Amino acid sequence: MKIGDEQINGFACLAPMAGISDRAFREICLKYGAGYTVTEMVSSKGLECGSKKTEMIMSLTENEYPSEIQIFGSDPESLRYAAIESEKQGCIGIDINMGCPAPKVSKNGAGSALMKNPELAFKIVKEVTNAVKKPVTVKIRSGWDENSVNAADFAKRLEEAGASAIAVHGRTRKQMYAPPVDLDIIKQVKMSVKIPVIGNGDITDIMSAKRMYEYTGCDFIMIGRGALGRPWIFKQINEYFTNNEIISDPIVEERMRIMLGHIEKLCEYKGNDVGTKEARKHAGWYTKGLRGAAGLRREIGAIGSLDDLRKIADRIIQLNS
Repeated sequence: MKIGDEQINGFACLAPMAGISDRAFREICLKYGAGYTVTEMVSSKGLECGSKKTEMIMSLTENEYPSEIQIFGSDPESLRYAAIESEKQGCIGIDINMGCPAPKVSKNGAGSALMKNPELAFKIVKEVTNAVKKPVTVKIRSGWDENSVNAADFAKRLEEAGASAIAVHGRTRKQMYAPPVDLDIIKQVKMSVKIPVIGNGDITDIMSAKRMYEYTGCDFIMIGRGALGRPWIFKQINEYFTNNEIISDPIVEERMRIMLGHIEKLCEYKGNDVGTKEARKHAGWYTKGLRGAAGLRREIGAIGSLDDLRKIADRIIQLNS
């Protein structure tokens, strides 16, 4: 797939997930074959106000190439500024969030709320594309609710405004993440525009990735929750679509090694206190389904250091030997 002039390799990218798609996770997903990654949402208003946290979220290093920076907001001028600042970070493109269902985002007219205001969305994309040289992509949902499923027409307007690609999460804002993803709406978007369409939602393994590609005709796929505790999913998908081979999940010892390497990076980048707190959710995902993990859930949820996690990893290895 090409986004503007940017050639993207592989078959799947990492979705932007607040509190998850940070530097450590982006690096490990790229290591295991993600075509590119997208940062956590960067608030255009936060950036204008000089928020250090916001600046940290959008900071990229050479180990995170190729990555997009995702920005959100509802003011075209503010988003224009955020895009210009993002371009300085060495990203391959700017992604505008028009799909986040979180009330704290949508109640301010940003995220998925923009799907109720196509003219403002058009203006935003036009303003951003005119301000930067990098390609601009947009992440949307199928619509606001079941009575306003407008993704196909909405995507056409964004294409007219200058968007280089559209990522579609096949659920409405009202549906959040609960019902099965609607592949038909992604297919409709693909048939409505000439720019690349990236399918998103319920991709958890090779077969769901294959179904997304074959049913919708999309150009690329985006994986979010399916990569939690399983960054190797990108390698599995690449191998299947390249060589028609199925790679099994890593053995327990390797799984724990990958987990510890991920958490070590998390602690290195965010400090031990923040890193170990955030490690709890990641450790829960990495150990999900392994023998003995359920019984260790309380201990996993209370780890206070890397040594605590290493001891738990050793016990899980022993229980699964």
